[in-house]
Amino acid sequence: MIETSINTFAETENQAMIRQMVREFGERHIRPVVMHYDETQEFPFEIFKQLGELGLLGVLVPAEYDGSGFTYIDYVTAIVELAKFCPAIALSMAAHNSLCTGHILQHGSEEQKRKYLPLLATGKWIGAWGLTEPNTGSDAGRMQCVAKKDGEYWVINGTKNFITHASVGNVAVVIVRTGEMGDSHGMSAFIVEKGTPGFSAGKKENKLGMRASDTAQLVFDNCRVHESQMIGKEGEGFIQSMKVLDGGRISIAALSVGIAKGALEASIKYAKQREQFGQAIVNFQAIQFKLAEMATEVEAAELLTYQAAWMKDSGKNVNKESAIAKYYASEVAVRTSTEAVQIFGGYGYTKEYPVEKYYRDSKLCTIGEGTSEIQKLVIARALLKSL
Repeated sequence: MIETSINTFAETENQAMIRQMVREFGERHIRPVVMHYDETQEFPFEIFKQLGELGLLGVLVPAEYDGSGFTYIDYVTAIVELAKFCPAIALSMAAHNSLCTGHILQHGSEEQKRKYLPLLATGKWIGAWGLTEPNTGSDAGRMQCVAKKDGEYWVINGTKNFITHASVGNVAVVIVRTGEMGDSHGMSAFIVEKGTPGFSAGKKENKLGMRASDTAQLVFDNCRVHESQMIGKEGEGFIQSMKVLDGGRISIAALSVGIAKGALEASIKYAKQREQFGQAIVNFQAIQFKLAEMATEVEAAELLTYQAAWMKDSGKNVNKESAIAKYYASEVAVRTSTEAVQIFGGYGYTKEYPVEKYYRDSKLCTIGEGTSEIQKLVIARALLKSL
């Protein structure tokens, strides 16, 4: 764990407990089956249920709603450790906490919180969150999934794309257009339960990586949702989602750090064991330089991520800091896992060793919850606004 001269990020007793708990759980329940879920693309329902029993599906949810009531720093610690075992499971855990659950926690009414948070925090229900559409990713303002008022109901039509837990979730928070296209105040957020007529899961994606994490479409065909299911007021959905993503980007940064640390640790272990020309390859300067560069970038990414988490816990605006952490950490995850494959050589290209999976899983971190290019825009705009 990182420490600074002022001990701002010194590991707390709670963090140490969470880290040990996740490590023991991962060794016992995830490591033996990680490639099974990767190859079959099955969602690990039993593992997710156990994560709920450990309190890891309601990490940020207060105890009054059956959550763990932990801090964002605790949350980052759990994701980092879980991602070392399986980034896909860590991604699902992060999306469940930060997006669906997080949206209701941050912006839902008291009635909505009491109805949904206990189910989500305990893992009895799995949550999905829908913003992206087939033709609108970064350009969310031009979404074509629309809701029209009909008495006490809103009738939703359209499709959401690349949605985590779309086919396995019990409830989804979706942002749809209720006003003019391109108007940031023309979108609203709704809670839609599985089984609602006109609401279904569509095409499931066959992905390069993160294959144990369910990704599919959400389809709305004259889906009638009562006005009581709207989160906040009409027209607040996009603004709410941007605030949710500020916190969600910290979780993707943590996921990236976990992947990078896992790849680095595997590389060090392998380099000590692998021999060429009569000695372990860790003795060669070329390998040492790779490890040194990897370690430096991983520690920098970790510090940026914990800084953003600390600011979030302190109630500060984390728009710029979360974007910086997400951008840098995700790119580091890709570079570190790439170098890990290189260190492993031919074995790194096989599924017998873990770095092949880190390599495949890492790329999504530069795309999901805002691409690296979008993070640069967020950072630049924040910088220009501050001058």
